Amino acid sequence: MPTSPSVATGPAPASPPRTVRGRRADLIVVLVALALAVWVTSGLWRDPNVRTITVNSSDQALFEWLLAFGGHALTHGQDPLFTHLINVPDGVNLAVNTSITVYAVVFAPLTYLVGPPVTFLVILTLNLAATAIAWYLLFSRQLVRSRLAAAVGGLFVAYSPGMVSHANAHLNWTAGWLVPLLIWRAFALRRPGHWLRDGLFLGVLVAITFSIAAEGLFFTALALGLFVIVWALHPARRAEARAALPNFLRGLAVTAVVAGVLLAYPLWLHFAGPQRFHGTGFDPVIHSEDIAAFGAYPRRSLAGEAGLGTSLAPNPTEENSFFGIPLLLLTVVCFVALWRRADPARRATLWALAAVAVVFSVLSWGPVAKFDGDHTDVPMPFDLLGQLPVVNAALPARLALVVAPVIGLLLAYTLDQLRAAPARHRSTEVAWSLGFVIALLPLLPTPLLTDEREPIPRFITAGTWRDYVSPGGVLTPVPTAVDIYPDGQRWQAYALAHRQGEFRIPAGFFLGPGGPDGRGRIGPVPRPFSALMDQAARTGLVPIVTDGTVREVRADLAYWHVEAVVLPDEVHGAKFEVDQDAVRRTATALLGKPQRVDDVWLWRIPPA
Repeated sequence: MPTSPSVATGPAPASPPRTVRGRRADLIVVLVALALAVWVTSGLWRDPNVRTITVNSSDQALFEWLLAFGGHALTHGQDPLFTHLINVPDGVNLAVNTSITVYAVVFAPLTYLVGPPVTFLVILTLNLAATAIAWYLLFSRQLVRSRLAAAVGGLFVAYSPGMVSHANAHLNWTAGWLVPLLIWRAFALRRPGHWLRDGLFLGVLVAITFSIAAEGLFFTALALGLFVIVWALHPARRAEARAALPNFLRGLAVTAVVAGVLLAYPLWLHFAGPQRFHGTGFDPVIHSEDIAAFGAYPRRSLAGEAGLGTSLAPNPTEENSFFGIPLLLLTVVCFVALWRRADPARRATLWALAAVAVVFSVLSWGPVAKFDGDHTDVPMPFDLLGQLPVVNAALPARLALVVAPVIGLLLAYTLDQLRAAPARHRSTEVAWSLGFVIALLPLLPTPLLTDEREPIPRFITAGTWRDYVSPGGVLTPVPTAVDIYPDGQRWQAYALAHRQGEFRIPAGFFLGPGGPDGRGRIGPVPRPFSALMDQAARTGLVPIVTDGTVREVRADLAYWHVEAVVLPDEVHGAKFEVDQDAVRRTATALLGKPQRVDDVWLWRIPPA
């Protein structure tokens, strides 16, 4: 309240300059974004080398391996996009996997200094914080005047349910800071006289994004394309769009050339290289968004902690919508309020945003609609679009991630308008404040679930393995390394990051050929040895071993050129507890009596 002249003791202090207030607001947003990132990942910070994300330890192990391999490839002059260190003898095409090459190269010194688990955690935490900051900067510098409005919108997008669920070990999807940069630079192409420089900058950014989050780049391009088309066709924007089109197309051509040159080899590997595949290794029907999920609450939120979370997602890492009914209602109210006060030009923007949100929501429902866990016979548009090249490699449920930035922008627009409007009635201000609190507070994220994982055996950390495997030779853990048994890649990541040298492993966690109808699959097609080890690990039952079984197993080991088979005292199972005793007895029945070396059981395999 203003001070009454009768009681004033001196002139009122001058308000700080706008620049100072803006910098102060920027600093606050940065600190809040970083604090929330540390809060979400706090379970891992307790001990990054021991803790693992409970619901997705396999992906965490994969990304740790990618970081170690990328640094090793950089320092040893190897191809960072194709390797024979796993899935011997065929190797793995990392261009069709999530290679995160830029992260692996940039953070290679940190990986060598502190190890892949710490590097993984640092990147995950910075991803979340940087995503909030990048969206805030886009909103505050380009779209709204109020720093508070920009902060609310940016923080919502970065810590929306989809982003928090993908924080369960997905370094690619949590790199959401790339999206506002792409949007910012894409619309900069309209500027007259700067098309060459802006196109060059965007081309480099596209190449970086492809190497970190190719699927996210694809979704961003689709969303931007749809937005621009709807926006440009609106009567209020046609003249502006027509005037900007020549510069935009020139800049876009430069972008395509620059990105094409930088990505020529990765794109060749992706579409024509060895070990490529078409489609994906995941079922699009399973990995589609439940219509009811849009009004549900995520598990890692205040609402989820209160018991309101659901299991409508295919797994806890894919809660891509889960906005809750209050936020959906608030979004509609915000849209209507903005529309009523908007001039024709602003309505073109709102119309385009609505088109993006609706189209991507419907596409996220996959080939057939499902509601509250029950599949229907109602075909959806993705049933047709999902047959197209590139689109068939995307998981439809993740298309819902595009909706969160639309909601964040509508929230920012509304708050900006409310703060710029003349003084309102007290009850109106209270109603809006309550609406935002009721919609957003239940979605406040809670820390990711973490657990202890089995330590890397001393046999690996002490470098003892080098006494039993020739340089570049093949070592296999049992069970053999796949997504549910990530130990082999964790051991290899440790050896690479600590400069112990190279050993290769059969199989591994990756996407490769061998799925139905020429599509991809997770890991290689199982061979008899890996199938027997998996059966023992899952069931605790030792299979009947015949002479024929032994011959098949020996043939597998010869095919892989295995020199040593290793069973640690503790095996990490990503989805279930492994029966180590059954695995040891099965391996003994197949390979003979093992020897004890450090803290592992070891079977030496003579050359075929």
